Amino acid sequence: MIGVKDLARSKKFYGEGLGGKIEKDYPNFVEIKLGEGSSSLALYEREAAAKDAGVSSEGSGFRGVSFHFIVPSQETVDEVIGKAKTAGGGIVKKAEKTQWGYFGYFSDPDGYLWKVASAAY
Repeated sequence: MIGVKDLARSKKFYGEGLGGKIEKDYPNFVEIKLGEGSSSLALYEREAAAKDAGVSSEGSGFRGVSFHFIVPSQETVDEVIGKAKTAGGGIVKKAEKTQWGYFGYFSDPDGYLWKVASAAY
């Protein structure tokens, strides 16, 4: 689960933009399946999530966590990052080849980091 500033915007980003399937859709909570072999992603209004945990909703910079899309090919890495950009995300690190595969990073509208990677070249 991630706390988001604008639930409708995030639902559109992950659902329409990245092609996730909405499994549950409530006023303050949405559950999205990101694809075969992927965990579900829950979106919860940031203020409500912070209140639920009993902490401040303020936060900035690196949150100490990133999420990962593991995909079958270099082309799919580029496709997912392209979809994220088109949907309103930011390109944090352009995809490039490494000794073990190919990967890049994008951020969602709330600044959460997503690594998209493939072991195939």
